[in-house]
Amino acid sequence: MTGAKLRQNVAFSILGAVTLLIVIPILLVILYIAINGAGAISWEFLTAAPRNGMKAGGIFPAIVGTILLVIGTMLFSLPLGVLSAIYLVEYASDNLFTRMIKLSVVNLSGIPSIVYGLFGFTAFVLLLHFGTSILAGSLTLAIMSLPVIITASKEALESVPFTYREISLSLGATRWQTVRYCVLPYAIPGILTGTVLSLSRAAGETAPILFTVAAFYLPRLPRGAFDQVMALPYHLYVISTQVPNIPLSLSFATALVLIALVFLMNLVSIFLRAHYRKKRLW
Repeated sequence: MTGAKLRQNVAFSILGAVTLLIVIPILLVILYIAINGAGAISWEFLTAAPRNGMKAGGIFPAIVGTILLVIGTMLFSLPLGVLSAIYLVEYASDNLFTRMIKLSVVNLSGIPSIVYGLFGFTAFVLLLHFGTSILAGSLTLAIMSLPVIITASKEALESVPFTYREISLSLGATRWQTVRYCVLPYAIPGILTGTVLSLSRAAGETAPILFTVAAFYLPRLPRGAFDQVMALPYHLYVISTQVPNIPLSLSFATALVLIALVFLMNLVSIFLRAHYRKKRLW
C-alpha cells in the first residue's frame, strides 16, 4: 500500500469515526424518547383535546397549531427569501453594499431565537396591534427563517453553471426569462433543502412563539389568523415544568410526536429533492 493510499484510508477512518460520534448519540436520544413515550401514544392522544389540567386527553390542538405556524412561516418566508436570493445572485452588482448585505444575512442566522421573539413581540404584537396571534407568531418565525432560506437559495442559484445563463441570453431571452426557465428549475433542490431546514427549526422553537402566539391551555382549534394557538414545543415545556404530578410518559410522547412531525417534513423534502434532481442536466 502506497503512502498516499494509506493516508487516504486513515482520513476516511477518522471521518467515519467522527460521523459515528455525532450520529450514535442522536439515535440513542431518539430511541430513549421512543421507548419512554411510545406507550402513551394512542388515537385519543393524537386526536383529542387536553383535559383535566392537561393531565389527560390528547395534544390535537397543539399539533394543529404547530402545523398552522409552519404553514404561515413558509408563506411569508419562502417567497421573500427566494426573491432576495435571486436579486443578490442575478441582479445586484458586486460592490461594498451588496457584500455587507450578504454578510449581514449570514450573521442574522446566528442570532438567538429569544431575540427574534422579543422583536416579534415589540413589532407585531405591540406596534402593529396584531396581538398574540398566529399572524404575529408566523411573521416572527418567518423573519427567523429568512437568513437560512436566503443563504441556501443563494448557494443553490450560484451552483447552476453560468453557461446556462450565457446561452439563454445569447438566444434573446430576458434576464428574468433566463432566471425563470434556465436557472431556477435546477436550483429548486437546494432551495428545498434550505427551506425545510429552516421550517424544521421553526417547528421546534419555543422562545419566539412564547411571546407572540403560544397559549398555555387552549383546548380548542383557532378560528382565524388573530387567534392564539397551542404549539407542541411550548406545550412540551409547559407539561414538563409547569404541571405538577403529570405522567412522565406524556412528556416523552409529546416529544416523540414533535420529532415525528419534523421527520415527516424532512422526508417530504427528500422525495421532492430527488424528483427535481432527476431533471438536472449535469
